[in-house]
Amino acid sequence: MKYLTPQQVLFLHSRIIAETGGSHGIRDVGALESALARPRMTFGGEDLYPDVFSKAAALLESIIRNHPFIDGNKRTGIAAAALFLLLNGWLLVADNEELESFTLRVAQSQTTFDEIVQWLREHSRPLSQAEQDSPTPWKTTAQG
Repeated sequence: MKYLTPQQVLFLHSRIIAETGGSHGIRDVGALESALARPRMTFGGEDLYPDVFSKAAALLESIIRNHPFIDGNKRTGIAAAALFLLLNGWLLVADNEELESFTLRVAQSQTTFDEIVQWLREHSRPLSQAEQDSPTPWKTTAQG
C-alpha cells in the first residue's frame, strides 16, 4: 500500500487554493498529521482500515471533518483521497456536482464512515495496466 506524504497533501492544497480560491495555510498541523496517520492505524496487529477504500475514507473524513487547513478542507480531502486511490491502482470517477454534494454531506456529518467507504468504492474503477505503467510525479514520491 502506498500512502501520501505531508508534502504531497500540502502541494495538493496549495494548487487547489491557487486554482479555485481561498486562503492558503495550515490551521492545525496536528490535525494534518493525524489525518495522514489514520489510514495506517492498527489495533492488536490488525489494520483498522483493511482495504484501499476504507483507508481512503479515513483520510478523506479526517481532512474534511478536522479542518487542518484554513480553507479548502473539503476540496483537499477529496483530492487527497483521489490521489491515494490513484497511487494504489484505482481511479475515482465522479463529476464535480457529485464530488461537491458528497464532500458537503461528509462535512456536515450526514454520512457514516461506512457510507463514505461505499461511496468511494462505487465511484472508483481499477486502473488499466497501461495507466498504472505511465509515469507520474505522484508515483515517484509516494511512500510505500
